[in-house]
Amino acid sequence: MNAIQKLLASHLKKRIPLRFQSNDRPTVPLGSRILTDPAKVYEHNMWDHMEWSQEEEAKAKEKTNENSSVRVKLEDQVKYESQASKYWNNFYKIHKNKFFKDRNWLLREFPEILPVGLQTKEEEGKMSWEHVKPNATDSFSKIDCPAMPKGVESCKNDSVGDFACSQSEIRSGDSQHLKKKRGEAAKTNLFPGSHATFKILEVGCGAGNSVFPILNALKNAPGTFLYCCDFASGAVELIKAHSSYSPAQCSAFVHDVCDDGLSYPFPDGILDVILLVFVLSSIHPDRMQGVVNRLSKLLKPGGMLLFRDHGRYDLTQLRFKKGCCLSENFYVRGDGTRAYFFTKGEVHNMFYQAGLDEKQNLVDRRLQVNRKEKVKMHRVWVQGKFQKPSHSFHNDDLDDLIPAV
Repeated sequence: MNAIQKLLASHLKKRIPLRFQSNDRPTVPLGSRILTDPAKVYEHNMWDHMEWSQEEEAKAKEKTNENSSVRVKLEDQVKYESQASKYWNNFYKIHKNKFFKDRNWLLREFPEILPVGLQTKEEEGKMSWEHVKPNATDSFSKIDCPAMPKGVESCKNDSVGDFACSQSEIRSGDSQHLKKKRGEAAKTNLFPGSHATFKILEVGCGAGNSVFPILNALKNAPGTFLYCCDFASGAVELIKAHSSYSPAQCSAFVHDVCDDGLSYPFPDGILDVILLVFVLSSIHPDRMQGVVNRLSKLLKPGGMLLFRDHGRYDLTQLRFKKGCCLSENFYVRGDGTRAYFFTKGEVHNMFYQAGLDEKQNLVDRRLQVNRKEKVKMHRVWVQGKFQKPSHSFHNDDLDDLIPAV
């Protein structure tokens, strides 16, 4: 057992705090089940903080070199980029809300999601998808329908300012109208959640596996509001069809984060928290920095961006076959959706260039175990917390601080 594992194991004798401030490091982040005796590896399904041997890392690198030796044809790469929304809509049309589990771990790893001082229950609330509105089965009736004219689903503004739009509007000429409409709303005090004192945005919300655990935690927190957006209109429709969705507490909307010209339904600089979990990896590497830069502008001074995504040499990356590699460490799945696998250094550079201060940037290495088949699988993720500086001094600000002579 190496020094890091010994140190982590020693912390298990102490009480591990569930809450910590952004400026502090948790005693044992990313879990606390440490494998101290290799003979007991099959006693649990998952072990935390696993260090790789040089041999294991060399094998993983060899595997990625092998599966990336044959690249996807250029014309197909263009297709996967230009039709990305279609592939994700198809994904949610097939799987609906059944593919991903609710992320009830979010508040343990990211307590910054909640306003300071909010008392949360030890037991995470689990919202079930069994109580869905009756029309939920028809939520895909207008997706990718050839008979449906582009832009037929117009943007709307209901009594609480819940803006929504179809993917066709974003892609069609009506996008200019959408940008103008959102821009005008953002300049007024009539945007969704304008009354709230603590505002959260989840980017790439999918079918709501983070949205509803967060809403459950916020139900006793007046003055909070959750925005959530996704590239796939079908995913947004699933969220709005959920019985626990309330426009008074949450605004779900379709948004392409790669479109720099598309405004959000709220002004810049108002968000306390942005949640970016397993989203950036699905975007083309050439466009990632632009996305992070834009999200940075949405944060208020002191606001936090919480990040988690696929790490380099994760089991998922090693399992790709030849011919699935789009570019270095960027792959396409069989359903047309894509995934990139990050290093800690890449994550640091992206958020640093966006003007955010790094508060946490960790490689989460775990050992997943199939106890029945006696199979061990290495999982790798990267998790980080990045904060917008509270003060930005310019030359004119400095001049104001110098007393007149």
